[in-house]
Amino acid sequence: MGQHTVTSFGEELDQIDRLIRDMGDLAGEMVSASSQSLFASDNALAQRVISDDTVMDARQRELDERAITLIAKRQPMAQDLRSVVGAIRMAADLERIGDLAKNIAKRVSAVGEGATPRTLSHSIDVMARLVMNQITEVIAAYQARDADRLEKLRLDDKKIDVQYTAVFRELLTYMMEDPRNITACTHLLFCAKNLERIGDHVTNIAENAYYIATGRQLPLNRPKADETSAVVDPE
Repeated sequence: MGQHTVTSFGEELDQIDRLIRDMGDLAGEMVSASSQSLFASDNALAQRVISDDTVMDARQRELDERAITLIAKRQPMAQDLRSVVGAIRMAADLERIGDLAKNIAKRVSAVGEGATPRTLSHSIDVMARLVMNQITEVIAAYQARDADRLEKLRLDDKKIDVQYTAVFRELLTYMMEDPRNITACTHLLFCAKNLERIGDHVTNIAENAYYIATGRQLPLNRPKADETSAVVDPE
């Protein structure tokens, strides 16, 4: 009877783990599709991203329900409790990533009917690829319980911040050079900001996954390299 209970408990933990992996996969797909739809002005693809957000929300609710039931039923301790509570926190960040990808998709029609010019989209494309790689890496590192990899991923958020600052400068220049670019560039700035915020949520996931793997908290001070305030106000 005891062995059955232990096996059943392990299966319940595995189900929560699988949900995190599935949410991570969906988050990466949504960020990728929202970026593609933005660069190609593909409204059909953008609508698919918006619809996928409902799936993401449902998965988060399922994980929360499973986790709360498991805590009530099994009363896990130590590492098991860290795993369950950490999964709830990571699921919340993954759900927010889905929301931010949806926000990008919702701006596709507003940017314009024609495809976004390569001169305006290249830097954001680079940023989107960095973010997508971070999502893939953090879920893989969490699955492997690779603390060193998770700590490095947290530090790598600086790369996204640096790219965001570059995008901000570039779009600001385009707006100053030609007022006709202002509307499209403003929407692209919001899209770039959403990507930067996705990077912050990946950092949250890395911190929670690190805690699950080691039982230790990473330092509170995060490395940040967002210098957009200095671009607007050099003082």
